[in-house]
Amino acid sequence: MKSYVISEASEHEMKLVQMGAKVELVNSKMCYVRFNLEGIEIEYVYNINNKNKFFLERVKPYPLALKVTNTEQELISVIEIDLAQFKNAVKSHNINYFLNIGNELTKTIKKFEDLFLYYNIPREECEAFQEQVDALLDHIYKTKEQAERVFFEKEPDNL
Repeated sequence: MKSYVISEASEHEMKLVQMGAKVELVNSKMCYVRFNLEGIEIEYVYNINNKNKFFLERVKPYPLALKVTNTEQELISVIEIDLAQFKNAVKSHNINYFLNIGNELTKTIKKFEDLFLYYNIPREECEAFQEQVDALLDHIYKTKEQAERVFFEKEPDNL
């Protein structure tokens, strides 16, 4: 099995190099982690490469690249905090709205990418999209100022 995987990787590498890529084959181990919080699935995937770096993504309830960590303990800490945040969020009466909006935003990004990659979009349409993104960000910051903070174990990474 291992020689088959190595052979397949070599074939993929060759095809990618022919396309103009610079490919570094990294041996790694992938781990899938699942939690169930009152019926809400929280799932992570991470890989450990040969340089002992950990690339962590949350895949459920919506996909989000979380962090590259240098140690197992840092990886576990990121998952612990993320899970604690979801444990707290599950208590909210609005959790289903939150999860639905997160999934809709993910779908929207995919649709926006299709639009960009498959069509020649006029500049004025790009500007209109930027105005809507700016309005959404303004709404996020306004809501943050008006809402009661309920999680204090760490500071927000992006607000």
